[in-house]
Amino acid sequence: MVAGDQTLLSLPVEGLCASRLSGFTKLSAPNFPQLAITARRARALCLDVAEPVALKLSADVDAETIWSLAADAKIDRALETAPAGVAAGASIALAKLALGLPAVLVAPAPPRAVASDFPMVTVNAEAVAHFRRDVVRSLRISAEADMPLQGGLSARFVVFSDAIGGGSAAAIIGRPDPTRPVLVRLHSACLTGDVFGSRRCDCGDQLKLSLTQLDEAGGGVILYLAQEGRGVGLANKIRAYRLQDLGMDTVDANTTLGFDDDERDYDIAARMLKLLGYTRIALLTNNPAKVDGLAEGGIEVCGRLPLVTPVHADNRRYLAAKAKRAGHDLTDVLADADC
Repeated sequence: MVAGDQTLLSLPVEGLCASRLSGFTKLSAPNFPQLAITARRARALCLDVAEPVALKLSADVDAETIWSLAADAKIDRALETAPAGVAAGASIALAKLALGLPAVLVAPAPPRAVASDFPMVTVNAEAVAHFRRDVVRSLRISAEADMPLQGGLSARFVVFSDAIGGGSAAAIIGRPDPTRPVLVRLHSACLTGDVFGSRRCDCGDQLKLSLTQLDEAGGGVILYLAQEGRGVGLANKIRAYRLQDLGMDTVDANTTLGFDDDERDYDIAARMLKLLGYTRIALLTNNPAKVDGLAEGGIEVCGRLPLVTPVHADNRRYLAAKAKRAGHDLTDVLADADC
């Protein structure tokens, strides 16, 4: 990773094992690797910082200890830090884009490593900063077809693809009139809730209710966005669930892993709506942040309608955290719940 006159060797903690750690350490010599982590992760480790930092590692450190420093709820050891720098910060951002844990091993690149035949990819830090924006711009409609649904509903499914193969989809119910505000639901993919019916969240219930409400309103659009776990990816969502099992709420679990409490970017949703020709909408959501995100992407949001799903013993704590800490409009729903 190159930033100005600094060149760092960088290795994601995701997938780290003893052999990879040994190879990276040898490649970095005579420099020794440090562990670059986000400011969120550092604060979870009780470090008072506002920017990414690098944790100094001992010479006998192993892969298991590094993973613990990157992801465990508690660390029982003294930590020595140094500023991470721009190149390390870009390496963390690249790990996030790959939906990995936002932690990387870094070391100044010795001349022999840069000149070697070792299979490395050189990336400019500025390119990482522009990458997400460029991917959004590359989004296009790649396929569409009519689809009969359960309950007598039908939808036109429109699939979008971007330059790196990622994809989200739109389910268009009825025939929305683009000259009037179109009812839209932004739904982040949730494999556990949407497919397997997990009761830890309200995602599956929201998806089903959205279909019903769009049909009753005479039509509308569901954007099914590839943003599992509020943008952290499926593996990290399950890691966050493990931390929730230890007593954390959904916000603290994400930030303990080094993520922001919500990593989603709504520019892709705005781009999808523009490609569909729907730029004036009413949004079906309990999350005001979605309204702001779409407005920043050039979509006129003319109104917001609530999406009230059942509250029960398995999801009440999750919903309460969304209401109290993430600004979701659920206070009245939780107050009326029996559980």
